[in-house]
Amino acid sequence: MMTKKILLPLATLAAAGAIAVGSGATFTSTSANTISSVTSGTLSQSNTKADAGIFNLTNIKAGDTVNGTLTITNTGTLDANFSLTEVKSANEFAKDNLTLTITDTATPTTPVWSGNFGDLADGTKNDLGLVKAGASNTYVFSAQLATTADNTQQNKTANATFQWDSVQLNGETTNQ
Repeated sequence: MMTKKILLPLATLAAAGAIAVGSGATFTSTSANTISSVTSGTLSQSNTKADAGIFNLTNIKAGDTVNGTLTITNTGTLDANFSLTEVKSANEFAKDNLTLTITDTATPTTPVWSGNFGDLADGTKNDLGLVKAGASNTYVFSAQLATTADNTQQNKTANATFQWDSVQLNGETTNQ
């Protein structure tokens, strides 16, 4: 009879264990994310006089002014800092006879640069400031032969090549 007393409690424990294991009574939770992605922006610009002279005047005489206008547009998706560089220049005119003024039409009372034609330091970037993505700036280049230019200024030439640069802003951290 002792065997029955031991077997019955063992059988009861085995049955209870089978019920607990078979019931699948566990807590679960699931979540998902859609595809996370990163896409780079673009840095580009357009120039209404790309690969062309800003102005070209022959037979200039004392007192004449030649104006050339161009528009630089930030066609990229990134805001950028823009600059203008005089790549190379030559000026045969005597000092103070041929001057150049560069003006941003958005701020016409404050020239970007003004002085003797060719006196922008060749190879030095001149900061033009922030240009937002999609924004445009129009610049007027005005060269003037002084009214006081004398006969020694005849048959002289001057020329300059310019380059426009845009550089992305400093990197940022974005928390989402």
